[in-house]
Amino acid sequence: MEPRISFITLGISDLERSVKFYRDGLGLPLSSASKGDVAFFKTGGVVLALYPTEKLAEDAHVPPAGSGFRGVTLAHNVRSREEVSSVLALAEAAGAKITKPAQDTFWGGHGGYFTDPDGHLWEVVWNPFFPFAEDGRVVVP
Repeated sequence: MEPRISFITLGISDLERSVKFYRDGLGLPLSSASKGDVAFFKTGGVVLALYPTEKLAEDAHVPPAGSGFRGVTLAHNVRSREEVSSVLALAEAAGAKITKPAQDTFWGGHGGYFTDPDGHLWEVVWNPFFPFAEDGRVVVP
């Protein structure tokens, strides 16, 4: 298997609300490939997809029920310590719930967390040990 993640698909309950959150609130570019009950956002190499929870569960042959911590977080790395608070404020203004305000981490970074309208957990983090390449990708040694 080649070491690559191509898509991250989030099960959502209200496509219009979620598109508004990600496109209008967070500023992610919506792809013209979005049609019907699926939305795609271009995120610098990995595509973020939104699809109804019930249909996503049906496709994977698993039950759609579940809530609380799902054992997964999505991360948005930023270029500076100060940017963590700015992105968290942007997310909150778009309708996110801040679950952990920006603060120093035990490992030397600075970060916080929010949940999107369907409860998907996002970390916003500045990591001084993982710089950015010129094309915006995080460089992991």
